[in-house]
Amino acid sequence: MIKRTLSYKVLFVFVLLMACFSGYAQTNKQQQLESRRQELRREIEKINALRAENKSKEKSELSLIEDFNYKISVLSNLIKVTNQQANLLTREINTNQDKISDLREELVQLKEDYAAMIVKSYKSKNQQSRIMFLLSSEDFKQAYKRLQYIKQYSEHQKKQGEVIKAKTEELQATNTKLLKQQQEKKTLIAENRAVQKTLEAERRQHQSLMFDIKKNLSRYASQLRQKQREADRIDKEIEKIIRAAIAKSNKKAGKSTSSKSFALTAEEKVLASNFVANKGKLPWPVERGVVRLGYGTQRHPIDKSLTIKSNGVRIATTKGAKARAVFAGEVSEILKMKNVNPIVMIRHGNYLTIYKNLSSVYVKKGDKVNTKQEIGEVFTNPSNGDTILSFTISKGFNTENPASWIYKM
Repeated sequence: MIKRTLSYKVLFVFVLLMACFSGYAQTNKQQQLESRRQELRREIEKINALRAENKSKEKSELSLIEDFNYKISVLSNLIKVTNQQANLLTREINTNQDKISDLREELVQLKEDYAAMIVKSYKSKNQQSRIMFLLSSEDFKQAYKRLQYIKQYSEHQKKQGEVIKAKTEELQATNTKLLKQQQEKKTLIAENRAVQKTLEAERRQHQSLMFDIKKNLSRYASQLRQKQREADRIDKEIEKIIRAAIAKSNKKAGKSTSSKSFALTAEEKVLASNFVANKGKLPWPVERGVVRLGYGTQRHPIDKSLTIKSNGVRIATTKGAKARAVFAGEVSEILKMKNVNPIVMIRHGNYLTIYKNLSSVYVKKGDKVNTKQEIGEVFTNPSNGDTILSFTISKGFNTENPASWIYKM
């Protein structure tokens, strides 16, 4: 019997803990979704601000398509996250509605029991009946037990009143929370409808522009291939420079020049370790910007038969924006090629950050730089107003996705 009682108690505690954990998990998930929703809203504000800044410029169809694609992607994500929030709120609302029903039933029963207790107490409340109840005891032991019973009954009555008060307050708090959740859900749904309208308008403009582009698809395809060839040429030159720098560092350290990684000094090892320790927390290479093109090989948004190979990210920013070092390091190279804007390479131990498409450079080879130090100004295309920084992170000559390194990219 005792074992069974203990089992029930353990089961009750387990169920209670699971309910508390579930409630915490839901609250935590809701906070994460809200944080992500606010990030996406800020991203849309940045996109709109950049568009407004370059509104007077006659942008190329390719630039416009990239703008539309990115904004459509962010809007779609915003709708998705908002829907997740609304669905989570719906589950929480249903849970609280069930809780309110249970609390009301519990309160009805508690009040009925309390009323019966009050009636019973009233009938036997006069002092004489209590004294008679005690005097009619067969012995002192029974009288003592009866006195304890009277005290316990009185205490139980008091506790019952406190339980009713606590349950009533819990019911009121749950009702208030429920009303707040219902209002939050209405607000989310209203915002989502507005975002949906914006998304539909963006898609219509995108489709209209794509219709015009497809009339001259061969001309655009030729331009795209030319741009990819130019990007590949720059990337090959950068890789060549990195290989030479790796060979030089290994020769200096007395190691094989065919090694695929830098030979690091004790100081460089510490720097590389600190760089890795800050993965996901590095600042953006510009103060304000949005990623127009992500990392990796991807289908081209205009001609699906073509692919874009991106060794980094392209960040759209404001005119006059300054490129910033994302971490402390040493300027390993200032690369200048024919018909290509200057490129700055900064080494952080065995890692490199590469900043392409600068109009002017504020540092020189061998300079030590600090986190967020301005290293140059980003080039602004005079024909379309685009200010684009191409940014790459590599370990040796193997590139990595900057979105994994830069804070909330």
